[in-house]
Amino acid sequence: MRPDLRYTETPHRERRDWANLWALLPYLWEYRGRVLLALGCLVLAKAANIGVPLVLKQIVDHLDASQQAVIALPATLLLAYGALKLGNALFSELRDVLFARVRYRAMRRLTVRTLAHLHNLSLRFHLERKTGAISRDLERGARSLSTLLNYLAFSILPVLVEFLLAAVLLLGRYPPIFTLIVFGSVATYVTFTLAITNWRMEHRHLMNRLESQANNEALDSLINYETVKYFGNEDWELRRCDTTLASWENSAVLSQTSMSALNFGQGVIIAIGVTLILFVAASQVAAGQFTLGDLVLVNALLLQLFIPLNFLGIVYRQIKYALADMDDLIRLFERTPEICDTPGANKLQVTQGELCFENVSFGYQPDRKILFGVSFTVPPGRKLAVVGASGAGKSTLARLLFRFYDVNDGRILIDGQDIGAVTQQSLRAAIGIVPQDTVLFNDTLLYNLAYARPDASHQEIADAVRMAQLHDFIAALPAGYDTVVGERGLKLSGGEKQRVAIARAILKRPRILIFDEATSALDSKSEQAILQALRAVAMDHTTLVIAHRLSTIVDADQILVLEHGQVREQGTHRELLQRNGMYAQMWALQQEEQAAREEERLLGLD
Repeated sequence: MRPDLRYTETPHRERRDWANLWALLPYLWEYRGRVLLALGCLVLAKAANIGVPLVLKQIVDHLDASQQAVIALPATLLLAYGALKLGNALFSELRDVLFARVRYRAMRRLTVRTLAHLHNLSLRFHLERKTGAISRDLERGARSLSTLLNYLAFSILPVLVEFLLAAVLLLGRYPPIFTLIVFGSVATYVTFTLAITNWRMEHRHLMNRLESQANNEALDSLINYETVKYFGNEDWELRRCDTTLASWENSAVLSQTSMSALNFGQGVIIAIGVTLILFVAASQVAAGQFTLGDLVLVNALLLQLFIPLNFLGIVYRQIKYALADMDDLIRLFERTPEICDTPGANKLQVTQGELCFENVSFGYQPDRKILFGVSFTVPPGRKLAVVGASGAGKSTLARLLFRFYDVNDGRILIDGQDIGAVTQQSLRAAIGIVPQDTVLFNDTLLYNLAYARPDASHQEIADAVRMAQLHDFIAALPAGYDTVVGERGLKLSGGEKQRVAIARAILKRPRILIFDEATSALDSKSEQAILQALRAVAMDHTTLVIAHRLSTIVDADQILVLEHGQVREQGTHRELLQRNGMYAQMWALQQEEQAAREEERLLGLD
């Protein structure tokens, strides 16, 4: 949780709190019947709780020797007392049972909604955010809603209902002075608790920040151990950390002292309230207007109302945190996807698979263009390769084709259809990609392979695995297809992950294929085997190859040379070598590097 959002309350945020609470209603509406039943159980539980001091009054009056010559055991009243206690427990638990489905279904729906919204946001959003922040958004979604529903249903509403019933009881049976004392004491208690809690939260926030700073300074000095020793600054580092810890110590002491002040202040308010009630009630008993049971009743009622308020500071703090979390989540929902389907967008109809970039210009930032008027056409079933130095804009072409971003100028066409005018789902279903950096789910090989087409049969998966030269590797694994690949596929080598990506592309059976440095993690021997597989896969497919190794694209029908986002050369491998331009220079340089590596291998230096 970001400290500024958790602890700092701004007027803007306070104005949004009611709106954020209102946003909870749709999640309660689905189970409105259960909610009403739970509220009914809540009222019955609190009615039973308020009835306890009433029966206690009758018991005391019945046993009051001053009013009765013979004392008889009030069995009926004692049974009623026990029944009310039992009823309070029963209806409280029934309320919890009924509300459990509401609470956890709301958490489930909000979590799924948050995940769906994050999936709908643009690639730009996800590149700019940290994984930890997105993880917190998902966690925050369920936790904040659960916390708010929990405290509203089990802390705030029960107290309000009990106060209402107590007010009805006091106003109906006793002079207004008792209501004034009881609710005056409660109001003072609540005001005092909230004020001290707000003050304590500021010091607690400062204490936590200083603790984090001291830990960071200590770890930083240890991480830079050699630098500290080089300059002999051990004492400097100790003084720096100790200065921060001194401030932390003062804040910690103040925080603890304020907690003691809070507890003492609450005790003082309760003591004053109870004393006033006893004075007034005792005077009424002495005057013969009250019975001894009435004195017991109003005293027990006041103490009973204070019991749930003991946790008021904690509840208040947790609600503030949850509202801050909810506000962050609502703001996340307010972020609209950068890429949206146009109203009435049709599905992409791929008949031939012709791909065309028409004068495409694009920049990730308005003041920094990546592509400048790029135009080319890939006829159906042909292969076009794009080469160039790092940062030339090669991989940007693939991102634009998948419509992770919209072009700034120009357009991209598939079979004459502007990809900006068709649905994103149909567009991406028509394109397969073998990326340079293959990231896998922390699941089995089978799960990752079948991800391209979950309804594929095992035989289809096995055929794709064989084409990707992955069969022997999987057969040698003890768990075979059930081998778990680890987080992001870390248990596999780069070449093995790329083979998985190739198998997925084969299994998807798209009309258009993109190979983005598809053999970058392979050795020369494996590369040749994979190239044969890629050629077989690319047959009868429109193929866009983004390559660094020129030896992998010599068979391309057309080769584009990109430099600083512009097409500098275009032609076949042979034609570009004959021009003796940029491509020929790149080819010569890579041939020299290859020869040097081969010489090192022969000499046993690699």
